[in-house]
This record gives sequence, C-alpha cells and structure tokens, in this order.
Amino acid sequence: MNRLRLQVKENVLSDPSLVTAEMVVEAISRSGRGWVFVEDGEILGFSIARSKDPSIWALFVLPECEGRGIGHALHEAAVDWLWSQGAQRIWLSTDPETRAYSFYRARGWIEKGRLANGEIRLELLPEKSLASCPQQAP
Repeated sequence: MNRLRLQVKENVLSDPSLVTAEMVVEAISRSGRGWVFVEDGEILGFSIARSKDPSIWALFVLPECEGRGIGHALHEAAVDWLWSQGAQRIWLSTDPETRAYSFYRARGWIEKGRLANGEIRLELLPEKSLASCPQQAP
C-alpha cells in the first residue's frame, strides 16, 4: 500500500515519513478498517476509514488503473462501513482543483471550508450518500 501511495500523481505525499507503516497498521487494525482492490496478485487501490472521528483517511488508485470503477468500489466500502458504525457524518480533506475533489463532489460530499494546510474539508451526510453514482471517476 505504501508503494502504491508513493506512485499517485495527485495528493502526493511530500514527506513519506509523515505516514509511517505503523500509522497504517493502527488505522486498519485499531481505529478503523481498510480495503484493498487486488487483481492478478497486485494491489491496484486501497481505502482506509477511521470510525472514532468518522473519516476517509485514505483512498488511492494506481494512476494507470483510474477510471475502472476501483475508486468507486473502495469509496462505497468505506462509506458503508462508517454508516454501519453509527457515523452521523463523515469527513475527509483533499487538495482543491484535483480529480479527487471532483470524485468526492460527484458522490455528494459538500465543501465545509479550508484547513490550515490549504486542503478542502468535505463532509458527507447519510442522505447525501450516492450509492448509485456512475462507476467511472469524473
């Protein structure tokens, strides 16, 4: 998953030491859950959701695999799990003017302001969740 994370073209992790393997293990085993999309033994995408402060902590797809519905499937798995954990709203942050921003907005996420680092905070409410949205990323 870390290898995949370092290959993305948007939301690039400027300092890989900011997200350690230990942080990922904690996020998928204690504070949340993770999903991977595997094809022919290779991880093509993954998502991680945290339940304590209900959020999508990560959702990444290999750039050459974008547009195949992988991100949509990973998004739906994470969102459905968070609703099943009793979340009343879910949040995430992403860079503005990116495909990720458009991806989330197309799925009902609403903008709730900017964070100090310049990212946009987005929130999703249960009635805004679009399970029937298109399979292709915008």
